[in-house]
Amino acid sequence: MKRILTTIICIFLLTILVSTGYAGEQLWNFESGSADDWKVANGNWSVTDGVYKLATGAQAEHSFVGEVTWEDYTVEAKVRIDEGNWAGLAFRAKSEMEYYVYYFNVPDNKTELWRHKTGGWTARDNIGQLEGQNVTIEVGKWYDMKVIIEGNVMALSINGEMQGELSDDMYGAGQAGVWGWQTGASFDDFKVSGDEIEGSVTPVEPLDKLTTTWGRIKSR
Repeated sequence: MKRILTTIICIFLLTILVSTGYAGEQLWNFESGSADDWKVANGNWSVTDGVYKLATGAQAEHSFVGEVTWEDYTVEAKVRIDEGNWAGLAFRAKSEMEYYVYYFNVPDNKTELWRHKTGGWTARDNIGQLEGQNVTIEVGKWYDMKVIIEGNVMALSINGEMQGELSDDMYGAGQAGVWGWQTGASFDDFKVSGDEIEGSVTPVEPLDKLTTTWGRIKSR
């Protein structure tokens, strides 16, 4: 009887270990007053009052951090538009010109996905648009913005509400970052997590995976 019980316990523990993955994460909360490891590509960026700020300026102003080898990962941050209409999170940046960005469009209450490319700061293609789901995007308010990238699929969540997903296969890996277009914006608690991210290790349950999470939301 004891042997059977021991066997059952071992199987149970093995199931937990197999079903639970581990992902590293890197977090920037800017409390140190600097962003030394960030690379400004375009725009006037600074750390002010513990947040990473973009002064209102030109088009496609952005700053990146991390490794160009990052493939599948989740990037999230608190985002606030202070002045203007367009700001968000960039990802899979293979260069200063080549990257994706999901950004808030305040006037139309939607989020747009664009692919930037070589040829100039404003050389880009529109991949798609996601209408605001249970969220109203306004100037002066903080929003928890999260982008989950798996393969060619890029899903967006705002304040815990899944907005939808879009796909493209141009860029398969790259850095993450922050972005604005003729807009003053603030960013805080910027975090990148995933199996390839070196940093503190955090358990990731299967229910956190993109396909499972999005499927569960669509079935409600």
